[in-house]
Amino acid sequence: MLVELAVENYAVIEKVRVRFHRGLNLLSGETGSGKSIVVDALGLLLGARTSAEMVRTGADRARISGIFEIVATPPLGRLLEDAGIEPEENELLVEREILAGGKSRAFVGNRPATAAFLKELAPHLGDIHGQHDQQQLFSPAVQRDLLDAFAATPVEEIASIYDRWRSANAELEELDRSAQEKLRLADLWSFQSKEIEAVAPHPGEDGALENDRRILRNLVRLEETANAAYSALYDAPESVTAQLHTVIRRLDELTRIDPSIQDVLTTLQPASIAVDEASHALRHYLAKLEADPGRLEEIETRLAALEKLKRKYGATVEEVLAFLEEVRGQLSAVEHSSERREKLRKEVRELSQSFESAAAKLTAARSAAAQQLSKRVEHELASLAMEKTRVQIRVSPASWSEHGADTVEILISPNIGEEPKPLEKIASGGELSRVALALKTCIAPRPSKNAPRTLVFDEVDAGVGGSAAEAVGRRLKKLAASSQVLCVTHLPQIAGFADHHYYVEKHASKGRTLASIEELSPAERTREIGRMLSGERVTPEALRHAEQLLKLAASDH
Repeated sequence: MLVELAVENYAVIEKVRVRFHRGLNLLSGETGSGKSIVVDALGLLLGARTSAEMVRTGADRARISGIFEIVATPPLGRLLEDAGIEPEENELLVEREILAGGKSRAFVGNRPATAAFLKELAPHLGDIHGQHDQQQLFSPAVQRDLLDAFAATPVEEIASIYDRWRSANAELEELDRSAQEKLRLADLWSFQSKEIEAVAPHPGEDGALENDRRILRNLVRLEETANAAYSALYDAPESVTAQLHTVIRRLDELTRIDPSIQDVLTTLQPASIAVDEASHALRHYLAKLEADPGRLEEIETRLAALEKLKRKYGATVEEVLAFLEEVRGQLSAVEHSSERREKLRKEVRELSQSFESAAAKLTAARSAAAQQLSKRVEHELASLAMEKTRVQIRVSPASWSEHGADTVEILISPNIGEEPKPLEKIASGGELSRVALALKTCIAPRPSKNAPRTLVFDEVDAGVGGSAAEAVGRRLKKLAASSQVLCVTHLPQIAGFADHHYYVEKHASKGRTLASIEELSPAERTREIGRMLSGERVTPEALRHAEQLLKLAASDH
């Protein structure tokens, strides 16, 4: 139940805070005063989409907050627990903030939340029904969803089966469509794989071969340079080795006379060892250098073969090998496509059978629920001054979808002897409003005695007048006995049934338009209903008529 609503810098509302009560809370006011803006603001707390245009001109953000009295049902408890939200004393604070740039933020129990979470939370808090929802009643999909909501049919299972059936069927169709093309390509793939496998390249092989070829092509130069280095390092009389040995021998003589020179000798000794090792390595290198024209020819031939593969299948040997793996995979798929196709055919058959079975159960459940809902809606319409109306909810076969294999259509016969016809062809504006109210009444979840849900009706009385308006008022009053009802109306016949009456007014202040909401006292309420009866000038006759309406509404209860 909505306990308090605070709106700041939203549309023409600068700052409003209003407390609501159990029972029937009614909002009235002049046309364009901002009554529906209050409903729209509440809708934002239930997950409706935001827009920067909602922010009051000149403000940097709009804020809407609502305090809801809740009861800890298991589904609501799990939802809040999963989100890490702990209500305080069975009250839940829900906030929405819209920045002038268009971004929005939401908070539940002072914790950040997403708009998607608000939509999940909304069914536990309230439900808004406006004129837009009435127009949606013409949609077969909406009519089907209403029937499913009434019957509580589990459509998740059949949606899962349908998704798997559609996926398997699509893959099977793709296999059948591409089978001939892939068989033609299989010859090409086979040739390509054999060509690469015949060469049998190895990762990094081309780089190693190019290095060997460079060495064999420059053998003479390598021998000359290496010999010169070996001679300078070891072989020549004035070589580094000879010079270093002479220096070490001299220093050894010095240390016998002056031990302080020992550090210099110690420093040079590792250098002598390193020079000897480098000399041995150069001699080993020279021993390996050997002209081998046959080996050079082998390398050239191998590199040519690798280069041919790289021109056709990839810039590097690694890319060629990756291409080979891809081709092998394609060939394997072709070889096993018949097995995969047969497996898919079996899967499609099994899923088709599962879908048909689940769809048959769903159709039976919908058909049974359609009869029950038809009678309940007829009963509700009788209390809304449409006692002669007959309702038929037709469940007909349809093409498969995630919703089953049915199409649902609500047919109405407002007068005895007339054939039932679709809503959009038979119902006037007033009749449609009452049908919408009857459906909402039949389908709305049973509220908790301790914390009733909030049902919001935005001008559900559109097109209604006279005795029909009085009947709508009585039905709203009856609903308000078990649910908190918020209703925007222009009709005095409905206003007379309110438990709490609020007046929404728009006025100018300092060159700006402002909207305000105030709860009316009994005397103010009588005057407001008089205004609704007579217009801007409230006559004594209108006031007397207003008092009679209030007395009649009170005598009904």
